[in-house]
Amino acid sequence: MRLLPQDTLTEADVEAGLSALVKDGMYAQAVGALTSGVILVGYALALGASNAVIGLLAAVPFLAQLAQLPAIALVERFRARRAIAVAALAAARLLLLPLALLPLLGNPAAELSLLVAGTALSAGLGAVAACSWNSWIHQLVPRARLGTFFARRQLLATALSMVAGLAAGVFVDAWAGWYPGAAVYAFSLLFVLGLAAGAASTWHLARVPEPRMPATERRTGFRDALRQPFRDRNFRRLIIFLAAWNFAANLATPFFTVYMVGELGLTMGAVTLLLVASQGANILVLNLWGQLSDRLTNKSVLATAAPVFLFSTLAWVFLKMPVPHALTLPMLVAIHVLMGMATAGVTLATGNIGLKLAPPGQATAYLAASSLFSSMAAGIAPILGGLVADDLAARQLSVTVQWANPGGRYDLLAVTLRHWDFFFLGAFLVGLYALHRLSLVREEGEVEERIVVRELVLEARRSIRNLSSVAGLRVGTMFPFGLALKAVPPAPKGPGPGQRAGTAVPGP
Repeated sequence: MRLLPQDTLTEADVEAGLSALVKDGMYAQAVGALTSGVILVGYALALGASNAVIGLLAAVPFLAQLAQLPAIALVERFRARRAIAVAALAAARLLLLPLALLPLLGNPAAELSLLVAGTALSAGLGAVAACSWNSWIHQLVPRARLGTFFARRQLLATALSMVAGLAAGVFVDAWAGWYPGAAVYAFSLLFVLGLAAGAASTWHLARVPEPRMPATERRTGFRDALRQPFRDRNFRRLIIFLAAWNFAANLATPFFTVYMVGELGLTMGAVTLLLVASQGANILVLNLWGQLSDRLTNKSVLATAAPVFLFSTLAWVFLKMPVPHALTLPMLVAIHVLMGMATAGVTLATGNIGLKLAPPGQATAYLAASSLFSSMAAGIAPILGGLVADDLAARQLSVTVQWANPGGRYDLLAVTLRHWDFFFLGAFLVGLYALHRLSLVREEGEVEERIVVRELVLEARRSIRNLSSVAGLRVGTMFPFGLALKAVPPAPKGPGPGQRAGTAVPGP
């Protein structure tokens, strides 16, 4: 009975629910740190995965978002979003146990097949939960607090994820030293711990109250519900931007771990340490992004943070040119820090802009459509990357600069692209197209990104002023934000065509 929606919620009910939602997010991030991302890639590599399998593993969680199609009908039919989300998440997290036991099979081909299948099934159940969760939380969280609340939730969740991720990486390296012939079982133990964290997350989520779905969110036909977001010109533009952005981001990022382990020779501990550096930078600026999101607009935050992320992706091209050099490690640290800072703004703003532009009473269909096409683009990108990765390993493109004088001709090697470099450059170019699509989206009150940069620098200066009086530190705060593009047009005086006032929001 606790999982049924309620007709009325007091302010105390809402505040208690928001508190439980923060705890749910923290444990959910711990699940991710212990069972996905770097750890999942390491597990697959330990089982003998090829680049194609790594690409497929990166893709299936996104392609599994197709499960949101029937989830829309499920939500509209039963109108009990909390019950659907909790049940789906509980089932998804129980799958971690059989995945942890895969090394006992002793058949590498079967282990990898079941790892991909189990990941896909778990992600599909998570997509059903996310569809219910988005609509539910869209109605629960006050719109005026969207930015600050989710920034705080993401900050605390990222902090716990940092600790869990670093501990996991150190544990994997230590286990390999203790049991050289059984290194894969370290990942099995991490998956069991992930199951425990998942149980805690699901329990807290069940304590978040659900307001009854409003009458305006009428029961519509499945096809009509899915078509409605595309009749809204402005929201359609948002969907195109999110799809292009997710394709760009996921063309290269799933292979960062493979690149660092295979090409640069880093250990899992070193890789997770870099991940922690990125998450630490994420935390440092998360509240700033949240405040700017509420004070200015989500689009303005995106127009500032997204270019930093893109140029950080392009910087991977220069890490090994033509071989690892003295600046490789410092550059790697700087890239992770910058990407962490940019990701904080991109993640927060892409989630909130979808919530804000979705009309009240139609959140389920709008957010599901947005998530659906974004996930399809994000899923296609790593599959494409995994399929062509081995072929690109035998390719090379060099651009040289030649100097001629009376004494002869001299060829100066300028740029050489090999293997993964093509992915990094491709992701950068597609990302530039995504920024163009972002410029067409209209959000009420949007401002030029240079104003966001100024506000962000001012906020950073205020924070640093409380810590130190060293002038150089204040000047240093301006460095990362000088990379922002200056191409977004000024804000219109009123809302654009089809605009409505109100990234995916970090889901369960």
